[in-house]
Parts: sequence; C-alpha cells; structure tokens
Amino acid sequence: MKHISIHWFRKGLRLHDNPALLAAMTDCRKLYPIFILDPWFPKNMRVSVNRWRFLVESLKDLDESLQKLNSRLFVVRGRPTEIFPVLFKEWKVTRLTFEIDTEPYSRQRDSEVVRLAAEHGIQVIQKVSNTLYDTDRVIAENNGKVPLTYVRLQTLLAALGPPKRPVPAPTLENLKDCHTPCKDNHDAEYGIPTLEELGQDPEQAGPRLYPGGESEALCRLDLHMNRMAWVCNFQKPQTEPNSLNPSTTVLSPYIKFGCLSVRTFWWRLAEIYQGRKHTNPPVSLHGQLLWREFFYTAGAGIPNFNKMEGNPVCVQVDWDNNPEHLRAWSEGRTGYPFIDAIMTQLRTEGWIHHLARHAVACFLTRGDLWISWEQGQKVRHVARGSAEMVGGLQDLHG
Repeated sequence: MKHISIHWFRKGLRLHDNPALLAAMTDCRKLYPIFILDPWFPKNMRVSVNRWRFLVESLKDLDESLQKLNSRLFVVRGRPTEIFPVLFKEWKVTRLTFEIDTEPYSRQRDSEVVRLAAEHGIQVIQKVSNTLYDTDRVIAENNGKVPLTYVRLQTLLAALGPPKRPVPAPTLENLKDCHTPCKDNHDAEYGIPTLEELGQDPEQAGPRLYPGGESEALCRLDLHMNRMAWVCNFQKPQTEPNSLNPSTTVLSPYIKFGCLSVRTFWWRLAEIYQGRKHTNPPVSLHGQLLWREFFYTAGAGIPNFNKMEGNPVCVQVDWDNNPEHLRAWSEGRTGYPFIDAIMTQLRTEGWIHHLARHAVACFLTRGDLWISWEQGQKVRHVARGSAEMVGGLQDLHG
C-alpha cells in the first residue's frame, strides 16, 4: 500500500539535492510538503526584518517550484510537537521525512517529533543534506570526540573520501502516481506569512540586495561558477572588506537557509578545479565550505557550544556588563568610523564582509569593549545560526 507522506521543510528550502523529499515521494499516493512557523524562533532568535524577508521570499519561491510539480507548500502555524499529532490524524499520515538538523534546539525538537510519530505508527526517514558529511559519523571516526582543529577535520574527511554527490531535483515523473490535496482556501489556511504576521515592519527593511529563494541561489551559483579563473584563484584573506560591491560570493545566506545545497556547491567547484591549477583549503572556496563543516561538527558534538558556561572548549572570561556600550556598538555610534560603518551596513543590508565581521567582533570582545560574544549574538540585526558562528558575531553572509 502506498504511503501518505509529510515532508517537513526546515533549513532545506529547495527541491534540488533534497534526498528526504525524494524519499517522501517514493511509493507515495498523497504528499504534503509543509513548513512550520514555530513560535520558538521569533521569541528566541533575535533577527532582523531583513532575515525574515529572506525567509518569506524563500518560502514563496519554494511554493512556486512545488506548483510546477502540481503540489503546494503548506505553511502551518504552531509548535511542531502540538501540530504533528493533529496533522497525523487529519491527513492519515503514514510517513514523515525531513533533513537532519544538528542545532541543539533542533535535535531536542526532532527527537520529540520522532517519538510522537512512533506513537502514531508513522515511519520516519531522516537524511543528511544540510552538511557535506554526517557529523555523527565524523565524530565517530575520531573515536567519539569532536575534532578541535581544522587540520584534524581535514585528516578525518580525507579518510572518509569526498562528500556524496547531490541527488537530482524531483520531476513530474516522481509524482506521477502521487498528488497533493489542496482546498480552495489553501492560501487562507496554509499561505506564506507576511512580514506583518511575523511582527515585522516592512518599512524597516533595508535594500533588497539578496532576494531569498532557490531560484535566486542557483542563478547566483551559475554566475560565480562561470568565473572559472576567479574561482580557481580565490583566497579568502585577499578579498576586500571595504569594496562597494562584495568581493566574495555572498552565497552563504542561501546555504544557511538551504536554498542552495552545500553538496551542489562543493561538486560544482570540484568540476571547475579538475585539471586546473587552483588554491586549496583553508583559503579556497572548498576551504570555506570545510570551515562551515568544522563549526557544524563542533556544534553537533560539543555541549553548550553556543554558550560560554558549560562549554568545555570555551575560555571562561569575566566579561564586563555595559549595556550602553553594547547599544552604541549595535547601533553604530561608537565613534570609531570603521566599526560604525560596518554595523550600519549590517543593520541595513543584513550582510558584511568576513574581515569586517571579525573587526566588529574583536572590537566588542577582546579588542575594546570586553563585552561577551554571547551579548553580541543577541543583537537584533544579526542573522545567522549559532552553529555557524565565527568570532561571536553572526550575519546574513559568512
């Protein structure tokens, strides 16, 4: 008997290289692609209107792509642990699929959802595609310990071999025996949220420099991959932090939201490198993806990685507590022109160059203000997940 499947979109907001989505479509007669607006995130992730706009645009693009497959995206409001029992019964679900997420909150949430699915007799399929490798396997290969240096991670990954190749995007053929039941009031009940619904003022959004969505991500990837000489010669320390136009790819927001598959990016680079002289990790573009992998692996295996207390690899510092200095830093009014310009750009555009990020992070912490990086990551206009944190400051880029 064919399944009634829910595919739960979270970070992987794309159709290409989405093995969990393909698993949902296999031997399936009804498919419900869903995204859950979890109230935990607006309450605990202090991010700007720019990031919310990026998410809304990504969901719209995903819904449009699903419509081309005669399907739709169902945006459901509520806590996953409360929503799923209702959906399981209402839709008579037999299978749930989703991409593995290694973030601390996500792991706790997902384990509870898996338990609920088991209580309802529902098959659960989880697939690795947010990272290049299965982080648990990498840690297991290191005798159950998190690799604490980039070089050690490289050694482990060399033994594991290259990342898996991306899987193809689904086509109408994948859904020939499957359909998505939609009501006439679909948009009213399951439509894409507005910024107002998310508690955001659209007037406060900065210029729309980086539209969200898989379509935009793939176009930008093609644009950069056509610059073969630039790709082969890329060295991250030699990019320009103060150029008016970004001197890096600005693909990381698309990777963070899963609009672009990191494995797709990796293998496109590998094709360009083949037979050509090119830079190598850690400074190459492959090297930048490995830095991402390094921090995701660390975040997956180190307790309290996004905090100082209870974090076994974090230096315990007696930070100053100065709310006025923190506000001045976050609002770009420290009196240091370079720092203030960077923070203004971050607030308005949602993106800053990696060297600029390091500069303001160092200014906040050990450089001048001696304020905890935990306070820095709470600043409202930052926009990236804790596992991708470098230097204590987060932004829409990387």
